[in-house]
Amino acid sequence: MAANRIKVGEVWKQDGSGDSYLITKVYTEALATYAVLRKAGSENDPPLKVKVNRQAANGALPGFTHAQETDEF
Repeated sequence: MAANRIKVGEVWKQDGSGDSYLITKVYTEALATYAVLRKAGSENDPPLKVKVNRQAANGALPGFTHAQETDEF
């Protein structure tokens, strides 16, 4: 399953704003996999629940880019 590449503790950047988000949970609900993300450095903001795109080669979060791929932390 491609979604296995997304792991708790990884940092992803939001495409539009460039904000960093930490993956705090990955789980399966019915036939879909979801990731829960929390904005880095902002503990008061509510977490985001994003459906994992399994059709992508490595699993992907729509609207987000893996921070290690961009070399920006």
